[in-house]
Amino acid sequence: MKHIFLAKPLDLSDGFSDFFATIGLTGTGLVTKGVPAVIAIIGVIMLGKIATHPQQALRRGAMGIGVLFVAAMLAIFGDTLFSTLPGQA
Repeated sequence: MKHIFLAKPLDLSDGFSDFFATIGLTGTGLVTKGVPAVIAIIGVIMLGKIATHPQQALRRGAMGIGVLFVAAMLAIFGDTLFSTLPGQA
């Protein structure tokens, strides 16, 4: 029987730093990908709590769509935006 390896073995003895390195996230990567993810979740929750009154539903729906738009822009351009902050190594 021939063995099929789906992934190469990894040494994760250093804990979280090894784990985040394997999935491609560094300290800045957590910020540039984590912040948009949290904002997107907030936007989806806002869309889920749309009221039955038409005027309130329109306002809350528009705010939820706006939050999702901000999350998408941060996900796309977040690395460029956060690289301009001072104190980055």
